[in-house]
Amino acid sequence: MSGPLFTVVIPTFHRNDLLARCLERLAPGVQQMKDYEVIVTDDGRETTAREMLADRFPWAVWTAAPGRGPAANRNNGAKLARGEWLVFTDDDCIPDAGWLTGFQAAEAENPGCRVFEGQIYADRPKRSLDEIAPVNDTGGYLWSCNFAIARNLFEEMGGFDERFQTAMEDVDLNHRLKKAGHRALFVPSAKVCHPWRARGRGRDGWKHAGNYSNDTLRYLEIHPEERANLSAGHFLRGTLRAFCKETLPGVFKFRGRGIRGALFFHAEALRLAFRLLRC
Repeated sequence: MSGPLFTVVIPTFHRNDLLARCLERLAPGVQQMKDYEVIVTDDGRETTAREMLADRFPWAVWTAAPGRGPAANRNNGAKLARGEWLVFTDDDCIPDAGWLTGFQAAEAENPGCRVFEGQIYADRPKRSLDEIAPVNDTGGYLWSCNFAIARNLFEEMGGFDERFQTAMEDVDLNHRLKKAGHRALFVPSAKVCHPWRARGRGRDGWKHAGNYSNDTLRYLEIHPEERANLSAGHFLRGTLRAFCKETLPGVFKFRGRGIRGALFFHAEALRLAFRLLRC
């Protein structure tokens, strides 16, 4: 028996409320196509989504993940896939009803293309400076919360590099695909909503920021040709530009909301730039 056209892979970690909202939009009869399966790969240890899926979403497949970060989590789900195509999203995303049919139409119209990138939009206007969302209206990013790749190509590329501990594994995969001659085609009709969320704060925020700095340096070690694009000057210029265009005016626009988080973001970007200077 042949497998489905698409396998949707959703990594999750202790966010059952958000995961449930995502799965509600992937339920049979909600999505506008039928030929797909959904795999939830769960890095949770204190509580897991297994019981919730069995009770509310029995059509989805649950699997335990190895607990080594998001790259390993996504690879874990991909290993169980039966679909011709892997479609990745995150547990805090809300797919449109026509998400999968958007990719299906693009695949039919572009039979030589093996990677497709969908549109990512936010749920509302930004309300605070420390809110973030990976909005993608034009393509070129291949962010892991909305793209489709032929399963055999994903396997040829070795999947996501599990050395990355933050959201750099999709940047790395995108770069490796381009070097191998595969460029993603942007599909604006394949949409998911990524609601605004607050940046990590306190000890968790500093830990995530430190991991991002380490992953950026690791990326440059793996891809030294990218030093011109991810240089100390790049981060210094970008940080100063964002500070002047967003943070300072935001003091008045947002009446102080999120200023501490925004200052934290700029401070970490500057710290990364100085680390790059020492490389």
